Amino acid sequence: MTIARQDFAFPFRIDPASQQTTQIGYPVHVDQMVRQLLLTNPGERVNLPQFGCGLRSLVFAPNSDALAATVQLRVIQGLNQWLAGIVTVVDVTVGTGPSGAPLDPGTLEVTVTYTLVETQTNQAVTVTVA
Repeated sequence: MTIARQDFAFPFRIDPASQQTTQIGYPVHVDQMVRQLLLTNPGERVNLPQFGCGLRSLVFAPNSDALAATVQLRVIQGLNQWLAGIVTVVDVTVGTGPSGAPLDPGTLEVTVTYTLVETQTNQAVTVTVA
């Protein structure tokens, strides 16, 4: 019998029923780590000032191919630096709204497709930054 790997939930909290730290499945934990990396600006963390992708600083940049390339580069570099050995980046897309509709000005939608190294399963996370 194999037990599915569990890890700490984010944000860190105590489960009221068990009075122990809340545990979640490993794929969900990695999803939360990717979201933290994407939504953190460099300089926000005192002990890790380089951590983060800085996507919020790009929200009001003109929507262009240059913006998409910059976002892709920042996300791939961030994931390769901070989550190497945990995920392998498959694809990063800077998207439009639902059904191809343009996003509101000041909104950025990033979809990251990655492979979990431990299980070799593909996952995707979409983050909308406004």
